[in-house]
Amino acid sequence: MDHSRAPVLDALAAFRHRGDVVYGPPGHRQGRGVDSRTLTILGEGVFSSDVLMLNGLDDRRQSEGVLEDAQSLMADAVGAEHAFFSTCGSSLSVKSAMLAVAGPGEKLLISRNAHKSVISGVIVNGTVPIWVHPKFDAGRHLAHPPEPADVRRALEAHPDAKGMLLITPTDWGSCADVRGVAAVCHEFDVPLIVDEAWGAHLPFHDQLPAWGMNADADLVVTSVHKMGGAIEQSSVFHLQGGRVDPTVLKQREDLLGTTSASSLVYASLDGWRRHMVEHGHELMARTIGLAQDARSRLGALDGISVMGAEVVDEGYAHETDPLVLTIDVRGLGITGYQAAELARTRHHVDFGAADSFRLNARLTHADDQTSVDVLVSTVEALRVDARGLGPSGSVDLPDQHGLELETAMRPRDAFFAAAEQVDASEAVGRVAAELVTPYPPGVPVLTPGEVITAQAVEYLQTGVKAGMLIAESADTTMGSFRVVASDAVRS
Repeated sequence: MDHSRAPVLDALAAFRHRGDVVYGPPGHRQGRGVDSRTLTILGEGVFSSDVLMLNGLDDRRQSEGVLEDAQSLMADAVGAEHAFFSTCGSSLSVKSAMLAVAGPGEKLLISRNAHKSVISGVIVNGTVPIWVHPKFDAGRHLAHPPEPADVRRALEAHPDAKGMLLITPTDWGSCADVRGVAAVCHEFDVPLIVDEAWGAHLPFHDQLPAWGMNADADLVVTSVHKMGGAIEQSSVFHLQGGRVDPTVLKQREDLLGTTSASSLVYASLDGWRRHMVEHGHELMARTIGLAQDARSRLGALDGISVMGAEVVDEGYAHETDPLVLTIDVRGLGITGYQAAELARTRHHVDFGAADSFRLNARLTHADDQTSVDVLVSTVEALRVDARGLGPSGSVDLPDQHGLELETAMRPRDAFFAAAEQVDASEAVGRVAAELVTPYPPGVPVLTPGEVITAQAVEYLQTGVKAGMLIAESADTTMGSFRVVASDAVRS
């Protein structure tokens, strides 16, 4: 295929050249109706490029196949049979993928270290989750992806499960044995979905972890805005093989997706694909070298350690993403939360995620030696900033099995059941009716239907005091919890 083409961008250029006058959405009329103060910040190009696909970039019958052409090029670029663009981020893409494999009331194996969007999909779709617990790394207090043997045990215990959803890479850069998990799933004749939101860069260099399509996964979801060159909410799901019907996938995505898709998202996905086909290997090679330099320099700083291949040697992860710098700051006597806040307020540097132990920085093809130098100098400055502070609070971390909670109700049933807000002291033993999610990275500690334990409560309460963000719970202080009403549990 001719990857020098970019069908969406080409259609946008043609639209501008023709000088089409539009009498439908968007109402700003390609920027003519936008306040000048807004244009000063956002720029005229954003609005002039905001054009509907229907009766805009394509005709009313979409007979020019602009989007389909761009998606075919994307599939070819990454070795998939089909690719579907999503303008609602992977939060929607993963829900669509799940729904294409397991419908309401059907079982789906899910790695329990899933993002809240996956748990939301369980609730919205009415799926019955069979949790496959990740491999717990007690020393680092990290969850690494489950292994093929874990998936095999779950499928043997639940032979009626419709498939498996695996999360890799994790938020902290550890990666699963995708090929091994796929082999187990296919032995049981069920598809493997890979939530590879952090892996859009993986197809473009052989020194990066295995790309799901190359490792025999059936359906792979990527967030191109995370590690690629497309704007926020840019996502693609990729399909191969015959275990998931592409028509079913598209129709179920259509149930959840918008009818007003953003041309800005489509165009940036199209341009990113062309860029990576033409220059991706050299860009990734350069970025891998930058990451090696950063890792070496950060690791040489007193009080700092950077997670690397040792987690593979120790048997926790199958491989790691070299572009992810997971920086442990315990040696500085402060929490990761404090380190992130110091970096932002004093140095105007924003880290991707933080927890009680560490910070997270990811390098992409957009980074260069200057940005690496800024990263290293910021972490070096934190060693001075941290002097005399002491940790913001002690977090009561659960043990290896402390967050493997009993599921007493289906998540959908618990979420929509009659609920009540009870004091934290009364929540232990009750059934959660809400998602309780430290963010970022966004992996729920409690999901609806799980029985709340004392360890979970203590972890959340002490975490909040130390700087953990719980943004969407009914009580973000964790002084109380939303639980299923007693009558609803009994019924």
